[in-house]
Order: sequence, then C-alpha cells, then structure tokens
Amino acid sequence: MGEFTIKMPDVGEGVAEAELVEWHVKPGDPVREDMVLAAVMTDKATVEIPSPVTGTVLWLGAEIGDTVAVKAPLVRIEVAGEGGELSATAMPETVIIETVEEQSPVAKVASPPPVEIKKAVQAAPVAWVQTPAEKPLASPAVRLRAQESGIDLRQVPGTGPAGRITHDDLDQFLARGTQPSVTPAGLARKTAVEEIKVTGLRRRISEKMVLATSRIPHITYVEEIDVTDLEDLRTTMNGSRKPDQTKLTILPFLMRALVKTVAEQPGVNATFDDDAGIITRHGAVHIGIATQTPAGLTVPVVRHAEARGIWDCAAELVRLAEAARTGSALREELSGSTITITSLGAMGGIATTPIINHPEVAIVGVNKIMTRPVWDGSQFIPRKMMNLSSSFDHRVVDGWDAATFVQRIKTLLETPALIFIES
Repeated sequence: MGEFTIKMPDVGEGVAEAELVEWHVKPGDPVREDMVLAAVMTDKATVEIPSPVTGTVLWLGAEIGDTVAVKAPLVRIEVAGEGGELSATAMPETVIIETVEEQSPVAKVASPPPVEIKKAVQAAPVAWVQTPAEKPLASPAVRLRAQESGIDLRQVPGTGPAGRITHDDLDQFLARGTQPSVTPAGLARKTAVEEIKVTGLRRRISEKMVLATSRIPHITYVEEIDVTDLEDLRTTMNGSRKPDQTKLTILPFLMRALVKTVAEQPGVNATFDDDAGIITRHGAVHIGIATQTPAGLTVPVVRHAEARGIWDCAAELVRLAEAARTGSALREELSGSTITITSLGAMGGIATTPIINHPEVAIVGVNKIMTRPVWDGSQFIPRKMMNLSSSFDHRVVDGWDAATFVQRIKTLLETPALIFIES
C-alpha cells in the first residue's frame, strides 16, 4: 500500500490561495477516481477538486473556512501500489461559478478576519421561572432554606441577576402559598446560542459590501414613478406575445430606459479606479441584475443591452437568473457590469438605499408597485405608482446629474412609447 498526497491546485489568473468552503469526504471514507473531494472558493469562482486516484482518505489538511495556499497538501489518500503527489499545475475540470468577479484592476483592501455571527440571547425578564430541566440559580443559604421549607426552587420566580432566586423571592412565594407558578404554554425561556462562521460566498458578499461602503460616498435619490400606462402596455404586449417569447416584467422596460438615458449621460455608465484616479466611461451598457440565489446574492450581467430589444432583454434576464440560481453561470456572465439594477419584486418596500456594486458609480433600485390615489387637478384617481431608489458615487456623480438621470428615466417610464422611439 502507498500514500498519495493531493495538493491545492493552481486555479489560474494569478490566484495564490483559496478558501476551503466544503468537504465531501472525511478520514476513513473510500474514494474513487474523479470523485469530488472538496470545493474551494477564490474571488472569481468556486472550484471542485476531484480525486485522481482510488483509495481511502487518511488525512484532511484544512478545515472549512481556512485559506489554503496553492501547492499546500490538502488530502492524503491510501492507495494500492506506490504513492505519489498530484501536480499542482493543472486546473480541475469541474468549475462552478457562484460569486462575482472583481470588475476592475483596483487594488483590493485587506480582507477582514473571519467574522462570527451570534444570535443575541433574549434579555432576562423581571422574574424568571425555571423550567424542569434547568438547575435553579440560588445561593447555598437560599437552597438550604427552600429544602427545609419543602419548596421546589424550580417553581420559584427569580428576580435577581440572570434569574437568581433571593430570600425575598422565597418570602413572596411562601406568602402566596406553595402553588406552583403557571407558565403559559409555549412561553418557556430559550437560552440556545448558535454560532455561524462566515465562509464562502457569504464572506465574499460581506467583503464586497465593506469595500463599497468604505470607499464610496453614496448619495441616494428617490423618485416616484407613475407606471400605470407602462403596466397597461406590458399587459397588452404579454397578451399578444409569441409562444417562444418570455413573459415581460417591468425590468426589460427599465433596461431599455437605462440604455437611452446613459446615452445622454455617459458619466453614469462608468467605473472608477479610485487608486489610479481614473474614471472609465463605457460605450457598451452591461447591466448587472442583482439576483438572490440559494447560495447568496449574485449579479449576473446582461451584456450589450444597448443592442437588445425588449423581448431579447427579457429572455436574457430569465436565462441568466436561472443559471445563477443553479450555479451554472459562466465566469464572464458574472462580471464586467457597468451599471446595476436591484429589485426585490413585490417585497420591494416603499424605498431602499441600494449599495453600489464597486467599482461602478451607479445602481438603480426598483421598489414595489402600489395603487394609490393621485390628484389630477380636479379629483383623486387610482394610479399605479412605484418608487425608484438610485444610489450614486458622489465623487463622480454630482447631485444635479443624479437627479437629471432619474428624471429622464421617469419620463421614459411614464410615457413608455418614448422607449421605442429610436434617436
């Protein structure tokens, strides 16, 4: 029998280390050739590491959440015959993209240490009643007095720190008789504490949010949009769509409105390398669509929206959202956006304060549509209203330009025929 050592592979693009996010085996497990052993995550992708041999796992070289350097020993497997090592130069065949690639050569700030999230323990009420499984908190003198009086301390409400039972608590209990306190069903105290280590995609999201909020001075502009006519048009178009056409939501219309607006205000369709002090204005309109997936938030990108019509935008949105949710999106489909749309759909609330997708300089947030009474000059009439909450990098976009940008989108959405008029 021999021993085979699998080292952390070189995942390419100058990546020197990766975070271990999942083990598929444990010591003692039998493995076969091509069986997935582990998954590691870089800033760009989640990579599955397969076994090149058949054998039994002897040793694992890291724990979930650890950062592993390229060529560091990762797994040792007992094999029949002579052992060996896996070359750390080849990229594993299976690559699943689950996170957003950094979109600019901006130098990354130092990553914060892993963060532990703890659920807060509910504050103690004024008087506590011990549950049958708990040992009551009390001093030896109080315990002796309770024993001599034939009192079960679990039935005595404690008013001291952390529910500690005092002599006064015993006096009050004796004064009202030794009938046990009645605790309403379902109101027993809960003292469980859960600790969750932040790893994988959740850590990447955390780092991106810290980067954006620490380096970008946000200005958020909220405007009310009357989308009654747009909703009527959308309903009509969906009613006459072809069998192979995707059902329209409001997003394809917003995308086309963005395309027309950034043609007039190219400074909003830009990225900012704040280390080099360079603003890059993009002719192409690559729209990132913030998408919630089982693994966390990702931003698939509809590339060249300026060359797509309404139906094409709708079809690409559906395709990318499905790819993101199933983890099958390609690397280029999750990077390179020049402006982002974020929407919570029917849960969108009245207003939000979106965080810019660094290194972009603008993000447009869609809030839910609600029917509200609107004064038309002589009476109140029901109209379908929606707020747009848009954030801008105030180093690059002035407040006046931000307002002009949103007002132009408002005009296009409130008069949707303008979206289809080519300049």
